[in-house]
Amino acid sequence: MTSLKRYVVFVYGAAAYVLFLGVFLYAIGFVGNFGVPKSLDSERGTPWVIALGIDLGLLAVFALQHSIMARQGFKRVITKLIPVAAERSTYVLASSLALAFLFWKWEPLGGDIWRVDDPVGRGLLYAGFAFGWGLVLVATFAINHFDLFGLRQVWTHLLGRKESRLRFTTPALYRMVRHPLYLGWLFVFWSTPDMTVTHAFFAAATTAYILIAIQFEERDLMREHPEYSVYRKQVPMIFPSVTGVRISRQTVEITGAASRVRSAK
Repeated sequence: MTSLKRYVVFVYGAAAYVLFLGVFLYAIGFVGNFGVPKSLDSERGTPWVIALGIDLGLLAVFALQHSIMARQGFKRVITKLIPVAAERSTYVLASSLALAFLFWKWEPLGGDIWRVDDPVGRGLLYAGFAFGWGLVLVATFAINHFDLFGLRQVWTHLLGRKESRLRFTTPALYRMVRHPLYLGWLFVFWSTPDMTVTHAFFAAATTAYILIAIQFEERDLMREHPEYSVYRKQVPMIFPSVTGVRISRQTVEITGAASRVRSAK
């Protein structure tokens, strides 16, 4: 029976990860307005005020889910109901469902702020968009991608091994900025040649959430890893320093150190 439970937990974690991959790929088309049935700037079909209220609600649902489930107090409660190994996968599953619900119910607001017609300008902005997605993905692997999305935990559980605590270390990206994953999201949200009111609202709201979430996240990191306080003083939060930074040659492998697509958090 114990072995069966371990397999169930593993399948659960693997399914949550597959769902995340599907939502992640859809998000590229949703924000970029290509290849998906409904995107950020799809045709407007709801009165502006009602659409704004719906979108605010959708963003609030995602932000609350993402933030509440990431707190240690919530983790202590939920792990009384589910295996500890399944906690991170449950977070990934809930985040993916919240984001999928946002994609489904999103209501465009319409309106143009800027449109770049010059081919070079459009190419540069699309390059920034692609760079952002690449940075998001690379940042997850620079720490521990499979731990961040729950696969390490369910695999270790399946093998019957005791889960070890990840060390606080700093890979190359994390020696330049503390949150390269969030920097990637900023490129994703703001790099567009066709900035609509809808897109600007989405980008502004998600940027505000990122800046708020970082405060809670770093508070938890300092509590769990006392050395993070020193690291926090040495390395810029999101934007690299023009003068560079000097820190000890370590690697950051902190569960949730970069977000929740957090996210990924």
